[in-house]
Amino acid sequence: MHDIDKTKSLIEEIFSKGRKGLTLLIDPDKPLSSTEIEQWNDLVDLWLVGGSLIVNGDVAETVSVIKAHSNKPVVLFPGPGMPIVRADAILFMSLISGRNPELLIGQQVINAPMVRKLGLEVLPTAYMIVGNSKTSAHYMSFTLPIPEKKELVEATALAGLYLGFQFFYLDGGSGGNPISSGIIKAVARTTQRPVFVGGGITTVEQCVKAWNSGATFVVIGTAVENGTIKPDDIWEAVQQQKR
Repeated sequence: MHDIDKTKSLIEEIFSKGRKGLTLLIDPDKPLSSTEIEQWNDLVDLWLVGGSLIVNGDVAETVSVIKAHSNKPVVLFPGPGMPIVRADAILFMSLISGRNPELLIGQQVINAPMVRKLGLEVLPTAYMIVGNSKTSAHYMSFTLPIPEKKELVEATALAGLYLGFQFFYLDGGSGGNPISSGIIKAVARTTQRPVFVGGGITTVEQCVKAWNSGATFVVIGTAVENGTIKPDDIWEAVQQQKR
């Protein structure tokens, strides 16, 4: 059982103090070793586990290994059909950028009883796929991403805010281009809430650019799997964001 609102309080504290955070999105099909988890532990504020498609990976085992080697919260990032397992929290996401009812509310109805049964801390999150490139997130969600037009993204984020979402996740999609500074700034300014930004981020410079544009948390995944970004590479940048 998680401590009540422990993860939410951590996110809110980082946001309210104007600090920035780093999050690793771990694909259960490509889990990190225990050594890699320990190397990243002092850099990350929380871990995300999940993805658009899980073929052979074990979500529960991935969460268990991370928790055995890290003292940071482990949060589920549920893709379509992903099993809900015991963790510290879950990004309870609605894909507000699309018009697919299954990802607006359908999967949430299916998952809600298990979330309650496991006592997961719930982080109500507006999930927005943004950009023009065709990525896995785009394909698996059966939706079109929002074009990088500030007015459209801003209006979508505002609708999410009015609907009561507490957190916002901007996803450029794995293999896509990083979300532009203007889009991140627009969402951060419009919502005045913690914003996660991921997808297409492959360099430390792109991480810093996203932070400077208003991202509360930068999310990296593929760049860690491929070794494009290593702990030593990003150490100084992360320390600067925490000051």
